[in-house]
Amino acid sequence: MPRVVTGPDGRPGPSAGLRLLAVHAHPDDESSKGAPSLAMYLAEGAEVVVATCTGGERGDVLNPALQEDPQLLADLPKVRREEMARAIEALGVDHVWLGFVDSGLPEGDPLPPLPDGCFALQPIEVAAEPLVRLIRQFKPHVITTYDENGGYPHPDHIMCHRVSVEAFEAAGDPQRYPDAGEPWQPQKLYYNVSFHYDRFAALHAEMERRGLESPYGERLAQWEHDDRKVVPVTTNVDCADYLEIRDRALLAHATQVDPNGHWFAVPLDVQQVAWPTDDYHLARSHVEVELPEADLFAGVRDRIEAPCT
Repeated sequence: MPRVVTGPDGRPGPSAGLRLLAVHAHPDDESSKGAPSLAMYLAEGAEVVVATCTGGERGDVLNPALQEDPQLLADLPKVRREEMARAIEALGVDHVWLGFVDSGLPEGDPLPPLPDGCFALQPIEVAAEPLVRLIRQFKPHVITTYDENGGYPHPDHIMCHRVSVEAFEAAGDPQRYPDAGEPWQPQKLYYNVSFHYDRFAALHAEMERRGLESPYGERLAQWEHDDRKVVPVTTNVDCADYLEIRDRALLAHATQVDPNGHWFAVPLDVQQVAWPTDDYHLARSHVEVELPEADLFAGVRDRIEAPCT
């Protein structure tokens, strides 16, 4: 029996009894992609779990203020786990490490081979088994992850997509992964659509309307050149009141996020007016839907019995 999360009046929130699982490749991805909607659904009474595939062991220190810090560089994997713990505390959700090793982002021409034993080189059955097990234990109604390109072509993001689709399709089949627990079929699978033309264009326009310097002019011009304006967004979740929680979670990843960098170049009040939603693409559904949506649990809510008070 899932726990019932109640509001200040002691009554179940509007999302009580619902369960949401967000699957990400590295620590910090959970804070940069979909964090406000996770916090919102949690506040409404849903149970929310973030699953992180790797420990980010091969990541770089991206915050210029910390790049020469010898203590951080001495044990970056440990630091990133500590940062993740602080980010999860900021979000308030539960968290599970799936236990794989970061593949790193290969650079060069030709690209070097990926390191032996890394996440992206695992057989799909090995890589998906911990997620299938988690799905069967947690019993999420909805799962979020990345699209076929990983959101951007990092090997771990692409593998995260493959693993998430495999686990979504296998978790309800008793013939697959028979040692990973009793079958459970999630109802919907979404891809995060966090960085897309329409969002940046709206933020850019609002910044210019207010007489503020927009950081997105060059990016939008490049996007026009690349003809990448059309993004398959099916679902916009209004979570304007939770953008501040996202920012606190991002700042917890101090080695990865520059507090003076692009993440914070647009004031919160501009974001709340110009683009107050987290955006998703509905990739799989076992319930009838009517697109576009404004709720990850659309079509699922009426299937869930109201929890007892």
